[in-house]
Amino acid sequence: MQREAKITSKGQITLPREVRHALGVKAGDKIVFEQNGDDVRVRPVRKESVFEKYRGIGNPGLPSGRTAVLKALREFRGHDDD
Repeated sequence: MQREAKITSKGQITLPREVRHALGVKAGDKIVFEQNGDDVRVRPVRKESVFEKYRGIGNPGLPSGRTAVLKALREFRGHDDD
């Protein structure tokens, strides 16, 4: 893919739609520019895992976190640690 973007007098650019889709970014997301010699790489900044939205699937009713899991295991095993 090869697309062009115009730089404004303030140094801003608009990423072409195809580039935004390829990077998986939307308004408000951040991108990072990494230079390696004469080449510059553009990639999205990911603070959380792309799989974060799937966290907890398969565990209905079980809250996330170590404490909640240990409590659920104790209840399942029939131990009372109150």
